[in-house]
Amino acid sequence: MFPYTRRTFGRELLLLAVGAIWAIPFFLLVMISLKPSGEMLLDPTSPPKQLDTANFPQAWKGSAGVSLGEALINSVVITLGSVIALVAIGSICAYVVARRGGRMGAGLYGLFVVGIILPFQLGIVPAYAVLRQLNLAGTYPGMILLYTGLLMPLTVFLYTGFVRTLPKDFEEAAFVDGASRLQTFRKIVFPLLKPITATVAVLTGVMVWNDFFVQLIFLSGSKLQTLPVAVYSFVGEYISQWNLIFAAVAICIVPVLAFYLFAQKQLINGFTGGIK
Repeated sequence: MFPYTRRTFGRELLLLAVGAIWAIPFFLLVMISLKPSGEMLLDPTSPPKQLDTANFPQAWKGSAGVSLGEALINSVVITLGSVIALVAIGSICAYVVARRGGRMGAGLYGLFVVGIILPFQLGIVPAYAVLRQLNLAGTYPGMILLYTGLLMPLTVFLYTGFVRTLPKDFEEAAFVDGASRLQTFRKIVFPLLKPITATVAVLTGVMVWNDFFVQLIFLSGSKLQTLPVAVYSFVGEYISQWNLIFAAVAICIVPVLAFYLFAQKQLINGFTGGIK
């Protein structure tokens, strides 16, 4: 057991102070979202004297004919479909890259790293033209396909670092027993990738969920408005009613925050496993 010293106490106070600073935006978000409109205009930064929970039902109705409930469903479908595709394809691809030695494996890994470095905005116009030609623009499959391609380099990069830390003993034993490469991956390797799979799911899920630029471009004019685009339209209609805008933002962050709290243990294990 380590002795509890003044230095330890000082470190705890410092961490608590840093945590309090990070909590300030969330406190302001909740506080402003519960303020009445009149009080919001007079003193926006003070705590509300009277809580107005009616802001959330009004924000839930949305604007421009699209409710936050409909936008929430669209965001869930696109995010969940993209994460499933990234995990299914990225894990297999990373396994091949990690277990294939020589110049071929190093070259493939380098290509995925380059894909992370290059800005995806360079390919927005060609990607939009291809999806429109295939009648996939403004559809669930089109958005899932697009995000799968955009985030595949990051997914393979994370999975590859973790797969390289796994011992090959179990795989070799499975090969001796007559298992194929695919069976070995499905029954032996993939269960061992649970920590990094949670990391990939959280990171890519948050990226897709919070993305605004791609969704604004590819879903413009369609009925599949996601939460970031719906909130953007909401701001345009209620520009002077910031309590309603903050209520809409609070509704948008609740699902992804709940998912992160649920998977945070596996998220940390995935990072530490990859570092080892």
